[in-house]
Amino acid sequence: MTNDKIIQMDMGTSVSGARGTVCLGIESSCDETSAAIVDSNKNILAHIIYSQIPEHQRYGGVVPELAARAHILAIDTVIRETLARANMTIDDIDVIAATAGPGLIGGVLIGWMAATGIAQSTGKPLVAVNHLEGHALVPRLAAATADDSAAPVAVEFPYLLMLASGGHCQILLVRGVGKYELIGQTLDDSAGEAFDKVSKMLGLGYPGGPIVDKHASMGIPRAFDFPRPLTDKPGCDFSFSGIKTAARTFLSKYDAPYSNEFINDFCASFQAAVVDCIINRLEHAMKTDAVKAAQPKTLVVAGGVAKNSAIRTAMEKLARDNNMIFAAPPMKLCTDNGAMIAWAGLENYKIGNIVREPIAPRPRWPLTEL
Repeated sequence: MTNDKIIQMDMGTSVSGARGTVCLGIESSCDETSAAIVDSNKNILAHIIYSQIPEHQRYGGVVPELAARAHILAIDTVIRETLARANMTIDDIDVIAATAGPGLIGGVLIGWMAATGIAQSTGKPLVAVNHLEGHALVPRLAAATADDSAAPVAVEFPYLLMLASGGHCQILLVRGVGKYELIGQTLDDSAGEAFDKVSKMLGLGYPGGPIVDKHASMGIPRAFDFPRPLTDKPGCDFSFSGIKTAARTFLSKYDAPYSNEFINDFCASFQAAVVDCIINRLEHAMKTDAVKAAQPKTLVVAGGVAKNSAIRTAMEKLARDNNMIFAAPPMKLCTDNGAMIAWAGLENYKIGNIVREPIAPRPRWPLTEL
């Protein structure tokens, strides 16, 4: 791996000149090898991401074996570059944190072994971070409005969270660190998987989310009549497989190559259906006894799908209509990254959640099991 494949993330999220407890966070659960140094005063001191997307694009999705190999080649360089970027040595770090699941187990193991080795050789405390908790808590490190403005948004417990990351799509009531109540979840495909599959059907490439979003911004949302599964049903669960099947059925009636106008309208119509499903399920969630009793003041979206402009805009309106504040991570902190793992590590370290005996990383690790 060469340094030109490393992305240095200049976040500019410092809110305090003072430096608190310093954490090195390592993320390797899927197709990004990332490390970040974050302190307890919400200063991101350094943040490096090595993205594997070019290696996986030719296959239309992540190949686990290739991902694991790329993590092996990248992990040492990414950690060294992160320390150098912060002008620090490992002696300046107070806490080590790494993703211990869920994710592609080959990648998870590589990041976790690196973190374990550092912690054991230095005697520093180690935090095993649930990848989903990283997404769930990162809005407390840095959050913005729907248009990703620089104006900070303070996110306090409890808050209502729409978590859409990779194969996950959930509505959660976040009561505190390690305290997650599942309100609704997908029964089949996640929103992110649906975006990827529709992009592949149209021959637009991978990852599908940002590509579909870009084309949707130039299309007509009602050009195609996509279904809105479960929106006429009680409850808060999602289903996106029907929208995906409808997309395939519609496309079978037309001959490729498709015109730009067709692609734009198709993406806009598909995306509108996904957004309508999400808003409908969130409306139902707000009426549940658990959410009404908790009275969360903030509606949050996090995870890779949180970069979608239509979802952010629609959720901001929903929050406003319900006298809530809307918050989302800055775009650079929506996809998998080391800063979210470092911050989750700090949040857990603060309440004493550190590794006290050997643990095994987990390919599956529901937030409700924390």
